[in-house]
Amino acid sequence: MSTEKSTLVLPVENMDSEHCALIVDKALGTVPSVGAHHVELNNRSAVIESTTPVEAVRDVVKAIRDNGYDVPTLRRTFPVTGMTCASCVSSVESMLLAQPGVLKAAVNLATNTVQVEYVPGVIDERRMRAVVQSIGYDLLISEEHEATADLEAIQRARMTSLKQRLWASIALSTPLVVIGMFMMHEPWANFVMWALSTPVVLVFGRSFFINAWKQAKHRSANMDTLVALSTGVAYVFSVFNTTYPSFWTSRGLMPHVYFEAAAVVITFILLGKFLEERAKAGTSSAIKKLMGLRPSTVLREGADGQTSEVPIADVNVDDILVVRPGESIAVDGEVVSGESYVDESMLSGEPVPVAKLVGAQVLAGTINQKGSLRMKARKVGAATLLAQIVRTVQDAQGSKAPVQKLVDKIAGVFVPIVIGIALLSAVVWWIFGGEHAFTQGLLALVTVLVIACPCALGLATPTAIMAGMGKGAENGILIKDAESLERARNITAIVLDKTGTITEGKPEVVEAMGLEDAAVASALLLIESRSKHPLAEAVVRHLRNASGHPIAPPASTSHFEA
Repeated sequence: MSTEKSTLVLPVENMDSEHCALIVDKALGTVPSVGAHHVELNNRSAVIESTTPVEAVRDVVKAIRDNGYDVPTLRRTFPVTGMTCASCVSSVESMLLAQPGVLKAAVNLATNTVQVEYVPGVIDERRMRAVVQSIGYDLLISEEHEATADLEAIQRARMTSLKQRLWASIALSTPLVVIGMFMMHEPWANFVMWALSTPVVLVFGRSFFINAWKQAKHRSANMDTLVALSTGVAYVFSVFNTTYPSFWTSRGLMPHVYFEAAAVVITFILLGKFLEERAKAGTSSAIKKLMGLRPSTVLREGADGQTSEVPIADVNVDDILVVRPGESIAVDGEVVSGESYVDESMLSGEPVPVAKLVGAQVLAGTINQKGSLRMKARKVGAATLLAQIVRTVQDAQGSKAPVQKLVDKIAGVFVPIVIGIALLSAVVWWIFGGEHAFTQGLLALVTVLVIACPCALGLATPTAIMAGMGKGAENGILIKDAESLERARNITAIVLDKTGTITEGKPEVVEAMGLEDAAVASALLLIESRSKHPLAEAVVRHLRNASGHPIAPPASTSHFEA
């Protein structure tokens, strides 16, 4: 049995606060096949170590789902070639099921297809294709699919669903509030409000009740528990008062209803979740921009000298790649022929492009200027410097600041304390409230639960850290971890090691002497316009713009050497 540990990162959905993260982390601790583990709220992910990764992923997905959260999975059907009998079916299925991240695999021999359910980010289509090919079959996949694109598609679908639920809730809640505020004494009012609030509470808000029930089964509670209790109590109480008003009127009390309160609370919570999701999507844009520095396809030179465009995932170490002028360099490597200048400002901060000759090192994400280069790939995929920078930013966004230790402690007891205070409020009203004591007590209970719903304490700190890290990366500043960000408030002076860090990013001529003679200026323009050096380009720009009208260069030169 293998004792080598594998580290896996699983995306987690519906994890909206530090308290949620604690529940997920506690769930991970109950899985026997998982060793070290931690939860990154900002990155919405769970990081686990295991010596049996295949079993661990399946057990972790089940544990997370049992606790009311979710691990997004994709279910796709792929054509399989090369299968001829039932033994082939068994081979393909068992090979796929032996991969970490594959939850289910079912082969249909009649249609020569396999349906796979897998966790994007843990495994992708190319990896599944490779393992199927290793046993003599082939999986036909669409070339454009990648794990990151899959996850983004899931997140977009979630955002779209949330937006639709929000708008539908607003559409139903608006007339509810109008009736509840101005027409509550009409004989039909309660029944209309019942009809309008039911879809909001039981359909658009059903996720709160489902998650609260899952928490209750594990003797736990989170923010969904508060939402479900407050809106559920208000709705059931209102339905009872609408159906049996005589219960109260016979006691000399008015049968008040709180349909609009239950619906409006659901609507506001959905609005808060939507705004939060949109804010988090914005803060992760820095990582997307960093990843966008790398092209999705490259020109690879074959053994016959012919070039073909291939996905970056198919590039291997020692492949020969061709980088045309103006293109981004896809992987770390070494120039084997050609010469050019490469803009490395995104890595070094230096505004002046660097000359690259045969034998020079080039890095993924940097931009080739005017020359054409042939390069040999040295580091690909996660081994490139750009990939390490992206992972550094993700790790930093997932790290916790010292102040969050306090947040963790409070979040762990927050929900039970709020429920306790709500019950205490109701009991005090029932004992000392006098007339209408029960109604007022119930209203106090609902009010406490409702007000406590958005856990600002658990959300504000991690969201601020994520936004800070993302904004820094966007501006070329990589912050090691959350503690560094928190300590930055004590900075009183910044020392820069080179002027290139704070310049505009491109050289400009600021002063010129001896160019009063048009012939001299014209000759200089001709010479410099033949060069590809960044400083030569700055001189050309200056000569063409300084006089207010273009300088006409002489017709030609007899010999030029850069």
